[in-house]
Amino acid sequence: MPVVTLGLNHKTAPVPVRERVVISTDRLDAALSALARRPGVCEAAVISTCNRTEIHAVLAPEATPAILQRWLEAEQGLDPEWLTPYLYVHEGRDAIRHLLRVGAGLDSLVLGEPQILGQAKLAYHSAARAGLLGQILQRLFQHAFAVAKRVRTETDIGAYPVSVAFAAVTLARQIFGGLESSAALLIGAGEMIELTARHFHEQPVKGLFIANRSRERAERLASLHAGSALTLEEIPSHLAKVDIVVSCTASEQPVVELAAVKEALKHRRRRPIFMVDLAVPRDIDPAIEQLDDVFLYSIDDLRGVVERNMRSRAAAAEAAEALVETQTDRFMDWVRTLDAVSTIRRFRQHGEREREFALEQARRSLAAGQPAERVLEILAHRLTRKLLHVPTVGLRQAARTGDPAIIQQSRWLLGLEDSDEKDTE
Repeated sequence: MPVVTLGLNHKTAPVPVRERVVISTDRLDAALSALARRPGVCEAAVISTCNRTEIHAVLAPEATPAILQRWLEAEQGLDPEWLTPYLYVHEGRDAIRHLLRVGAGLDSLVLGEPQILGQAKLAYHSAARAGLLGQILQRLFQHAFAVAKRVRTETDIGAYPVSVAFAAVTLARQIFGGLESSAALLIGAGEMIELTARHFHEQPVKGLFIANRSRERAERLASLHAGSALTLEEIPSHLAKVDIVVSCTASEQPVVELAAVKEALKHRRRRPIFMVDLAVPRDIDPAIEQLDDVFLYSIDDLRGVVERNMRSRAAAAEAAEALVETQTDRFMDWVRTLDAVSTIRRFRQHGEREREFALEQARRSLAAGQPAERVLEILAHRLTRKLLHVPTVGLRQAARTGDPAIIQQSRWLLGLEDSDEKDTE
């Protein structure tokens, strides 16, 4: 089958290689236009992230996956064959199964992570704009989206947070029973806080504040997630306004002090504060843990949660893999029907032509005054003879050549097996 996947990911290529291959979102449409001009490429879509770059394509029968590699090398200005050691190629059923696993998060760096599905949808829409989505890839991507949804709803693979940032957000949601009425304060502007901000923005929370030593960096991050920027000096005056505090800075001293939290709790009238300290050394004074109405978690607390969840998610992945296998077979069944489509279409067209011819003869006979009953008999006889002529000739030829397999298959295709069984009863 002409479906093929060529790519590399976090398992096959180190970061320096993946960085040279990744195609940015703003370049993707132009890159796909260039791919569409490559001879032999009938359909194609490209998923390109920090952890993977993959081309999912339907190639002409005479084409090979090498044309996809040549395009990628040319597009990224790479030396010929430099990529070869890092690439994998899947064809036919393996290519279909691979895309279903990617969409379901089963091939991700973080098992079961949902972000890849959004990136696959971006690839789908970009391919559509480039005119590279045809009958097979369009249906394959839609099938992958449906399978990913079933994996999320029918297995527990997404029920267990497996990043420290996501674990913090999940615990907050559990404590407050939802975050729609909660405000969050994030302290720092590094990768961990940026990921936490993204998770909170997706929930979403009622309000989001981001505090950092550099106000400029805080403003940059806040602008990406509909938040407000603060300096570290403004933290005490905002503690009473927030229900959640997550901190991860490089400070040598605590940036959230006991006295400030005590003062904030007076104004909150026993409304609890959930605090997560992801920093080493700690950002939040450990003595705060002794205060009533404060839930304080350290990074070690969350690491234990993540490790347990990774084990649970791996167990859930077994059910997800079984679902993917079943759905791969289902898509393959549909693909196999495509091989018969042209034959079925020609057979139907043949029948339609014979019908029109027989009807025209019948109309002429009626117009000439022949009895209707006689005309119907001739019509039925002529149409039956015409439709049965070609298969009858084929069966006789198979009998003459001594090919019993064709005769047996013909009995099945013509629906004669059941009839014969009834005749022998």
